[in-house]
Amino acid sequence: MRYLPLTEADRQSMLEAIRAESVDDLFRDVPEAARLAGPIGGLPNHMGELEVERLLGAMAAKNIPAGTVPSFLGAGAYRHHVPATVDHLVQRGEFLTAYTPYQPEVSQGTLQVLFEFQTQVALLTGMDVANASMYDGATSCAEAVMMANRITRRKKAILSGGLHPHYRDVTSTDARFIGFEAVALPPAPTGGEDLLALVDDRTACVVVQNPDVFGHVRDYTDLAAACQAKGALLVVVVTEALSLGLLTPPGDMGADIVAAEGQSFGNALNFGGPYVGLFAVKDKYVRQMPGRLCGETVDADGRRGFVLTLSTREQHIRREKATSNICTNSGLCALAFSIHVSLLGEAGITQLAQLNHAKAVQMADRLATIPGVEILNDGFFNEFTVKLPKPAAAVVEELAGRRILGGVPVSRLYPGQGMDDLLLVAVTETNTDADMDAFAAALTEVLA
Repeated sequence: MRYLPLTEADRQSMLEAIRAESVDDLFRDVPEAARLAGPIGGLPNHMGELEVERLLGAMAAKNIPAGTVPSFLGAGAYRHHVPATVDHLVQRGEFLTAYTPYQPEVSQGTLQVLFEFQTQVALLTGMDVANASMYDGATSCAEAVMMANRITRRKKAILSGGLHPHYRDVTSTDARFIGFEAVALPPAPTGGEDLLALVDDRTACVVVQNPDVFGHVRDYTDLAAACQAKGALLVVVVTEALSLGLLTPPGDMGADIVAAEGQSFGNALNFGGPYVGLFAVKDKYVRQMPGRLCGETVDADGRRGFVLTLSTREQHIRREKATSNICTNSGLCALAFSIHVSLLGEAGITQLAQLNHAKAVQMADRLATIPGVEILNDGFFNEFTVKLPKPAAAVVEELAGRRILGGVPVSRLYPGQGMDDLLLVAVTETNTDADMDAFAAALTEVLA
């Protein structure tokens, strides 16, 4: 969107048209305590379009884009190679301008895309059925807990210390306003949680992550069975969708609900989004699933067609009967996901996952030889936790000064919790041997 400045005369004319005394009248519904006393410090006053472009360009130039230097960033957002075909196809007018498929007779293309997307998600997660239209992984996690509340008629969720803190915070926010209890365990960088001991007759679900936020890979088969024996559900969160190409799918472990982030397929890193949430469940719970569900049918002439089915969104049924108020179909992001997954195929996804794991093992072995560096993971996929002899945030800053994005300090995710020396390192197929050599050499110098 272009920046189009207005003159004072323009503003006055607009205010007169809406019968407002000043611009401040437009914000009278905002509480005084939430208003700024003056302009945000450090930002300049209004400028012309050319000046704004120059200023923003100069500010943007201070960033180091992940694609221009060796990058080992992860923690829930992963840099993978997205084939040019993905962008070419999603830019087609038929897809780019399509949105909500309320009328199936004129939305067959969009509905088929979402149907195929759901099929792919169900296959990847090992679940019976999947939906479309989740915002991202964090909101999918919160929706999973609310769904568990409806199914069990209980109001307590236990959140593992290995759950990504952003997912935990989104779920806890919903708990505060919707009225259920979210018991968030302290972060567990080395595991050792006894989740089952906290399950009682008020527990709707236990929420775990695999691989967890610290990179640990776990088998939740026994936990799933134990939770279900006590009348609770197991929700498994996946932040790195590519891991499903190598690890045991959550459905095969007995998960009741899977909430995941699909950004790794088809959706490049883009200043935090937009991303695409994945949501899959056991068939017996399908009527409590939020969002949009596309189904396959035949018309009066026996021809294959696609429709919205079991629509539980507030736009389709009475608000008080709706399972959620999600108001998007994340269509383009879901399409990008599906195109990328289709291009890879089952064998390609497995090979790519194996490549990611092999590169991560190679990087971990290199870093473990550096004096003072300790790898905390016994098993991991493409991300692991490193313990450093210095505060990780300061080390990352020094590495950035050497044009290397050396990972995410755990203290950024958990400030003030005594984990300043921990660093999350993610390695994908985009990292070359030269990238890994540069990272290891630079880290050796910084820690010396």
